[in-house]
Amino acid sequence: MKPAMETAAEENTEQSQERKVNSRAEMEIGRYHWMYPGSKNHQYRPVPTLGDRAGPLSSPGCFECCIKCLGGVPYASLVATILCFSGVALFCGCGHVALAGTVAILEQHFSTNTSDHALLSEVIQLMQYVIYGIASFFFLYGIILLAEGFYTTSAVKELHGEFKTTACGRCISGMFVFLTYVLGVAWLGVFGFSAVPVFMFYNIWSTCEVIKSPQSNGTSGVEQICVDVRQYGIIPWNAFPGKICGSALENICNTNEFYMSYHLFIVACAGAGATVIALIHFLMILSSNWAYLKDASKMQAYQDIKAKEEQELQDIQSRSKEQLNSYT
Repeated sequence: MKPAMETAAEENTEQSQERKVNSRAEMEIGRYHWMYPGSKNHQYRPVPTLGDRAGPLSSPGCFECCIKCLGGVPYASLVATILCFSGVALFCGCGHVALAGTVAILEQHFSTNTSDHALLSEVIQLMQYVIYGIASFFFLYGIILLAEGFYTTSAVKELHGEFKTTACGRCISGMFVFLTYVLGVAWLGVFGFSAVPVFMFYNIWSTCEVIKSPQSNGTSGVEQICVDVRQYGIIPWNAFPGKICGSALENICNTNEFYMSYHLFIVACAGAGATVIALIHFLMILSSNWAYLKDASKMQAYQDIKAKEEQELQDIQSRSKEQLNSYT
């Protein structure tokens, strides 16, 4: 009888000790939940076993890889890059040829003395060299912005591993936003400047149309209809002849140099406008990408803190189980 009573007493002692251990572990876990309220809703993912891992036959195929790659393409940046390249190519190519045609028209008809338009020739030659530099710079800058779009899109969508960003990366994105804004303002001035030769050639062309009109044919007033390019300030007032009237002006309008230069200046102006639109598009994309990077970095910091809390909670549970096993 006595051994049975001793056995029952030992069982009651073990049960009380187990309840104390369980209550102590529950108190620690409850205190942790009280300190970190957001940890109550954490769901723990079981570690996959060897049989749960995907085999070589279950790897994604070519179609899934293509869909994943297409999902990482920054289509907005791609459209803006194509528009920027097209606008810069039109402006630089057509502007270069149109400037050469303008010099030929001035030398042949409006300023026969070379010294009168020597300064203008040097300025036009300098502008042609500037066009070479603009084309090279924007070819490189467009590729850099497209690459930045690929990086940001892939990073935000987490297509290639875990997302990581740094303060340096966000600073570079902000620098691109500022630089694109400055270039957009500069190209807005280039667009306005490229409209000046279009206005000049349009005035000459409209004057020629007045000469060709039926009301002006056969009248003595045709020879009094003139165009003086000296009033535009491109050649000095002492340039000879500087002014062309009547049939001579009509012959200038019928030349291939005038026709090509006029239409090329129009296309160059349109190219400058397309470049302005592309830079505005780039500015919106870069601002959006910068905001995405900023939000994603905050989310990554939150996930790191969350993972740390989950690890601490798992450590507490493992310690409580070890203490329970040591008592039993």
